[in-house]
Amino acid sequence: MFSPIPETLDIDILVMPDTNLILVASVIEPLRVVNRIVGRDLYRWRIFSPDGQTIETKSRIPVPVDGAFRPEKETAPLFVLSSHNWRRNTTPGLKMALSKTARHRIMVAGIESGTWLLAETCLLDSVRATTHWEDFDDFASAYPQIEMVRERFVIDGKRITTGGSLPTVDLMLEIIRRRQGYSLALEVSRQFIYEQTDRRHDDVSAMPSTGSMRVVDQRVAQAVKLMEEHIDEPLLLARLARRIGVSARHLQALFQESIGVPPHVHYLALRLNAARRKVIESRLPFADIALATGFNSASAFARSYKAHFRESASETRRRLQG
Repeated sequence: MFSPIPETLDIDILVMPDTNLILVASVIEPLRVVNRIVGRDLYRWRIFSPDGQTIETKSRIPVPVDGAFRPEKETAPLFVLSSHNWRRNTTPGLKMALSKTARHRIMVAGIESGTWLLAETCLLDSVRATTHWEDFDDFASAYPQIEMVRERFVIDGKRITTGGSLPTVDLMLEIIRRRQGYSLALEVSRQFIYEQTDRRHDDVSAMPSTGSMRVVDQRVAQAVKLMEEHIDEPLLLARLARRIGVSARHLQALFQESIGVPPHVHYLALRLNAARRKVIESRLPFADIALATGFNSASAFARSYKAHFRESASETRRRLQG
């Protein structure tokens, strides 16, 4: 579940010269989408460069910044982004600033080659970490005091590391899931997928359900597809499992292992997200929306909607259509 009125999280982003544009977007765009979906600024960010100058990305598209990185005792999470030539752009002054500010930050993240900067500043000593696959072996040899693991991203206490731009999207979805719940993370993820389909473009409930929340197990992927196709008449777990060719208990375990939630949680999030889109994007009566998203009565829909989103469907419509 997610609430439309949780505490706003401020984030500081240090972008190093020669950073890929997609890496910057991988951090910011999921947060922007959260704000758009919810209709409130749940996330705000400031962008810094080492010298306060605009960052010229490798794509030759500049990234404006809010100023030079001169931290004092800020506690906001800090994301350190770097792609190329990190060593050339790392000065003793920058390392000292990173070391000092890390004492106060609730979290420090090394994004792609930003991991190297954190390691060089001794901010990853004795923690689990990862980095881009091309650099993994060299990194492990250079910093034996760091426990390197081959994962897309690693969260270890107050330290976070990622292995590239797409793993960074995965990380941001996980942060959203932990703060606002599975449903909102699922809805954000569907904004970052392109899927060729012959479905009707105006059928908002038929959009991809998993997005960047990767489903590796093909049986889970097949079950998710069946869920997408049966929004208005939800399948019972036993029937869904039978269609996949496994037992209901086995399907429960597969979902938990693959996407971290049981089937009914994913199915309900999928249906309620579809309902919320209809609430916002149409003027359909709520009874019709309830029927279209598999609820057996308008009252059951109203109870589930409010419990899930912490506001009624009419409040959502009034707030976001107004």
